[in-house]
Amino acid sequence: MPEQLTFPLAGAPAATFENFVPGRNVEAIDALMRFARNVATETGLVIWGVQGAGLSHLLKSAVALARRCGFSATYVDSAATLDDQSFDNDTLVAVDDVDRADDAAQARLFTLYNVLAARRAHLVAAAGVPPAAMSLRDDLRTRLAWGLVIEVVPLADEDKPDALAAFAHERGFRLEPDAIAYLLAHGRRDMPSLVRALTALDQRSLALQRPITVPLIREWMQHELTLGARGKHEPPG
Repeated sequence: MPEQLTFPLAGAPAATFENFVPGRNVEAIDALMRFARNVATETGLVIWGVQGAGLSHLLKSAVALARRCGFSATYVDSAATLDDQSFDNDTLVAVDDVDRADDAAQARLFTLYNVLAARRAHLVAAAGVPPAAMSLRDDLRTRLAWGLVIEVVPLADEDKPDALAAFAHERGFRLEPDAIAYLLAHGRRDMPSLVRALTALDQRSLALQRPITVPLIREWMQHELTLGARGKHEPPG
């Protein structure tokens, strides 16, 4: 099997629902949109799934949508780093990796949930496992399980070519099967990375006035790898 290259993505686009390929996750996306638009009746929503399923992307997308709708919203990249910052004005708070919260963070998360519930605001959280399997204090685990709990499922490998072709079509460019096969063979195979790669390739294609072909993908990958190598060897500022 060809080596799976991991390379940086310069100028990766901001996470939105529009640049997430839903696959079998329509229910999760619909729920997150309701929470972002402040029309959900529940206080909390937990999405969970394996690494690479796009959980962080979905939380950030919900925050972005909430802000576009005129609401104050905050994304916290790890429950383990949840601090005493004020969320008084937030309609939506999105917290990643809640299952990794330490004791102090669990206490803050428990208080935050209760505060949001009292204000009819919302907490959306992401984890690697459902609440029942989390190693958290009982009262917090119970709170998280009170709301909606939805698994986010990665796309199966056999579904990714069609998903990538559809994603490209919706954004006005065409991907030939050989280009899709090359990207899947030589790049990261999780959908968030693939979507970021396609977005970057589309930008490069427009800048160079060239279609997205295997040679262009190969050149772009080499360019990104070169940028990554330079960054690793640059002395600290």
